[in-house]
Amino acid sequence: SHVITPDDIQLRENLSFEVPPFKIADRKMKGLRTKEIPLVKVIWNEATGDETWELESKMKEQHPELFNDV
Repeated sequence: SHVITPDDIQLRENLSFEVPPFKIADRKMKGLRTKEIPLVKVIWNEATGDETWELESKMKEQHPELFNDV
């Protein structure tokens, strides 16, 4: 038989949890009528390919270590 040990997951009071981002894959500027908003493509899980576009300012504030190589 094969035994799999579960990962320790820290749950919040509302039973949600935070997945740390893996890396920044791309950047783009979203143009609105009067301004441009910088976005970054965040890869959350490399194995599954989960990725989303997030505000660059928010990601720099919450995860500055991801911007060392970018």
